[in-house]
Amino acid sequence: MARLLKSLLLIMGVACVAIGAFHFVLGIDSVPGEGSAGATVDSRERYYGAVFLGYGLLWIWTARQSPIPAKVVRWLAGIFLLGAFGRVLSMAVHGQPQWFQVVLTVLEFALPPVYFWLADADEKASRETAAV
Repeated sequence: MARLLKSLLLIMGVACVAIGAFHFVLGIDSVPGEGSAGATVDSRERYYGAVFLGYGLLWIWTARQSPIPAKVVRWLAGIFLLGAFGRVLSMAVHGQPQWFQVVLTVLEFALPPVYFWLADADEKASRETAAV
């Protein structure tokens, strides 16, 4: 379970870094179906891209800790889940977005419970190893 946790943390981190960099570099052009939304929206998109890149680096940093701190995993997963609720709020206010955004929403609801479940796997494995 501890290896699975580490692998999932690294995958999430790399994905978030890649997505963040993509949005940072391309700005509003990184959003499917959005076209030109003006300088203000492009600026905001690039800013959020940088923040998401940093969020991804925190996932990677967490995966590299020994033992992996369950509290940090839970916070990262909770932030991810909060984003899913933000998407649902947007759907309630503005309607269904482009199809890929719906797929992301499903992932954002499905993955946090897995992280919550695995969060303390490395800490438990470390305690078991120390007890032997």
